Amino acid sequence: MDVNLDLDRWLAATRLVVCVGSGGVGKTTTSAALGLYAAITGRKVMVLTIDPARRLANSLGLKQFGNEEHQVDLARIPEAKGELWAMMLDSRSTFDALIARVAPSAEARDRILDNHVYRHMADTFAGSQDYMATEKLHDVVNGGRYDLVILDTPPVKNALDFLESPGRLVNFLDERVLRWFLEPAGRGIGGALLAGTTAIVYRLLGYIFGAEFLDDLATFFRDFQGLYKGFVERHDRVVSLFRAETTSFVTVCAPTEPSIDVALFFQEELRTRKLPRGGVVVNQVHLCDGRSHDARAVLGERVAAIAADVPEPIRASVLARLGMAHRRLAALASAESALIVRLRAGAAGGGFFQTVERQEADVHDLPALAKVGRRLFRPAEPI
Repeated sequence: MDVNLDLDRWLAATRLVVCVGSGGVGKTTTSAALGLYAAITGRKVMVLTIDPARRLANSLGLKQFGNEEHQVDLARIPEAKGELWAMMLDSRSTFDALIARVAPSAEARDRILDNHVYRHMADTFAGSQDYMATEKLHDVVNGGRYDLVILDTPPVKNALDFLESPGRLVNFLDERVLRWFLEPAGRGIGGALLAGTTAIVYRLLGYIFGAEFLDDLATFFRDFQGLYKGFVERHDRVVSLFRAETTSFVTVCAPTEPSIDVALFFQEELRTRKLPRGGVVVNQVHLCDGRSHDARAVLGERVAAIAADVPEPIRASVLARLGMAHRRLAALASAESALIVRLRAGAAGGGFFQTVERQEADVHDLPALAKVGRRLFRPAEPI
C-alpha cells in the first residue's frame, strides 16, 4: 500500500459510502463534505441523512428538506462539474412505502396500512431510525439514479444497533412465529389460541382494546404472512450491498476517549462481519504550532511595539494569559495525539486514516463544506 493514499482513486472506485460513528463528532458534516467533493469532481451524488437538527439543510442551502430528493444549487461552487442531491429520512413515510412495495396486492396493502395493529407496530419501527435508514438506502441505491450514495447513519448508543438493523424486521416476522399464529388450520387465532390459558390472555386483551382487537390481530398476521418472503429478499439485498466491493464504511470520530472507544468498536465489528472498511476520519483535531510556552520570549517585542502606550503591568498580564492559553492548547493537542496513536493501532488494516483540524467557525454553507472536503482529500495515510 502507498505511503500516502490517493483518496480520489478510492472515491472513484466507490459507489456507496456509509459513515458510521457516535453522535456529535461531525459525521453529518463529513458526509456532506464527501458528497460535495464528489459532485465537484463530476459525480451525481445523493446524501441521505437522519439529522433532527437539520444542520445539513442549512449548510446545503435547502429551504425544503424531507423524504423527497432535493437538488442542491451549486452556483456558489463554480468548479463543480456534477450534481449534489440530498434527502432527509422521514421514518414513518419510509415504512409505509416499504409495506406498499412488498405487499402482494393493492387489497393486502390497504388492509395492512389501515390495520390498528400495524399502525402501532409502525410507530415502533419508524422510531428505529437505523433500520429505516437501511430500508431507504436499499431503494435509493437500487434506483440507479446516482453514481454515488452517501449514508449519514443516525447516532446510535451501540454499533450493533445499526449493523444488525437490516435483519430486524425479518427477525420480528420470523416465519416460525407467523406459523404459530396461523398454522395448522384450527390452531390459529380463531382456534387453539382461544382455548385454555392463552384464551384468557386474548379475551382480556379483547376486553381492554375492544371487540375488534382479535379480528385486527388475526388479519394483521394473516396479511403479513404474505410479506415475509419480500422482507427476506430485501434483507439479503441490503446485506449484499453492504459487502460489495464498491461499498466503503468510513468511521468518523473525534479525538476524545469515548469517541475513540466507539470508533474502535465499529472497526472491530466491521472486521468481524467482513464489511469493507474504507477508512477512519478523526474530526475536530486541535493543532498547536511551536514548542515554546514563553509568550514573553516569542511575543514580547511585538506587544511592546504595538502597545507602547499600554502600561507594562497590563502588557505583562496579557502575555501571561497568552502563555497559559498556549500551554493548555499544547497539553490538549498532546493528549489528542496519544488517543490518535491508539486509534491507528487498534484500527490496523482498516483502509485510510485522515485527520481534520477543528474549524474556526461552524460549517454553515457550501464554501465551508468545500473547504472541509479539500482537507479530507489531502493525501491520507494507511492504517
